[in-house]
Amino acid sequence: MIDRKKFIQLGAAGLGALLATSSRAAVLATSAPQTQQGTVRFAVISDLHFDLMHDAGVRAEQFIAQMNKEKPNFILQLGDFCMPKPENQKLLDIWKKFNGSSYHTLGNHDTDGGFTKAQTIDFWGMQAPYYSFDREGFHFVVLDGNEKSRSTNIPGYPRTIEKEQLDWLRKDLETTKLPTVISCHQGLDNTEGGLSNGMQVRFLFEQINKEAGFKKVILVLSGHHHLNYHNEINGIHYVQINSSSYYWVDESFRNDAFGEDFYKDHKWLRHTLIYEKPLWATIAIDSKKRTIQIEGTETKLLGKDLKETGIDLHKDIYPISTAIDSRRLKY
Repeated sequence: MIDRKKFIQLGAAGLGALLATSSRAAVLATSAPQTQQGTVRFAVISDLHFDLMHDAGVRAEQFIAQMNKEKPNFILQLGDFCMPKPENQKLLDIWKKFNGSSYHTLGNHDTDGGFTKAQTIDFWGMQAPYYSFDREGFHFVVLDGNEKSRSTNIPGYPRTIEKEQLDWLRKDLETTKLPTVISCHQGLDNTEGGLSNGMQVRFLFEQINKEAGFKKVILVLSGHHHLNYHNEINGIHYVQINSSSYYWVDESFRNDAFGEDFYKDHKWLRHTLIYEKPLWATIAIDSKKRTIQIEGTETKLLGKDLKETGIDLHKDIYPISTAIDSRRLKY
């Protein structure tokens, strides 16, 4: 039996070793005013899995169409978007239809099939695997949680933030005077396959806040786990953004939402719970009111109702969910 973290890797054609680029970072130019008084609204989507999901393009189209109606300041994807294959240009073409700025976070599956980080970064049009930018009086940091640990043998995909990136992160956070939002594909608050040194990075955030004399780091967003939860740890909010597409169960589970011919072409989807509609969230942060308003979305499963699947809904500790909860948080 294989776990959820491995099944996409096994399903990808021509698997090869994950080759990491040397770490580098960029600070993106912005014309935003350098002030701690502001309001920003942005949208996040995670774990689209274009290389796995049969209708990922449709889900992306729906997200972009809705965001062009709502007009947030920018959109952000939290990883497991697509591999840098020529046939995946169609997804980037959809993504670029958004009438505004957009940003990427690297996920572990974005370098499946033997692709390198450098290839994915170039294909997506990123400047670096980790970087930061300012918008509307807020600072945003996008981390690369896919580095290989130099000190610990960690099975599966690399899921560490190593010293060079940590040093850059500390300097970046010390330099900004703005309230800051962090994104990372892997959860920093999840020991079940999350960032291997998540505690170390969380402590860095806490040190930064203490040194600043105010809550500088206010929110950390992650994907990867295909779950829906929120933790507040020492005054910092950690929010998991559910997958826009599905939840992987295991090989013992057999979904019958589609006919046999469908599963012949999409064999790994046999072992997933597929969401009927795509999930995403919009997030509005008001530095004057010191509020974080998350407007989530919800759907249901294709096929059986979640409670009728016979699955242990707490198999990953946090309950399996077909939603991203709406939340009003204070900082």
